[in-house]
Amino acid sequence: MGATADDADQASALAKQLGIVKGHVVQEIGYDTDTEQLVGDAVVAATGEQGVDEDFDGVVDVVLLWWREEDGDLADALVDAKAPLADNGFVWLLTPKFGRPGALEPADIADAAATSGIRRTTSVNLSQWAGVRLVSR
Repeated sequence: MGATADDADQASALAKQLGIVKGHVVQEIGYDTDTEQLVGDAVVAATGEQGVDEDFDGVVDVVLLWWREEDGDLADALVDAKAPLADNGFVWLLTPKFGRPGALEPADIADAAATSGIRRTTSVNLSQWAGVRLVSR
């Protein structure tokens, strides 16, 4: 079954909510079979391009960091994620919703953000995941 107009509308609405626009280079880190395809569709809907992977070595406007509790040290990952950002770039930390396997405690996210020198600005809810937008101080 192919994508419908409703799917495209959802993807466009999510891209707007995520602040992803035409011309943005979007890097996805931690993408796996458990992540939400709608986020990738939103990137394509807004930019016309697939996101780049973690091996990309250029400057990016947005980093989508899919993170689960068992993935390791979040503060280190956030430092790495913000390294390729353009001056006005931002990171979306995407974690399983609270209560789901792999979910992080909100305090752990706040601590990791503070340790890595970034701050939370807004959040978004997806069906199985929650997103927190983080920017450099």
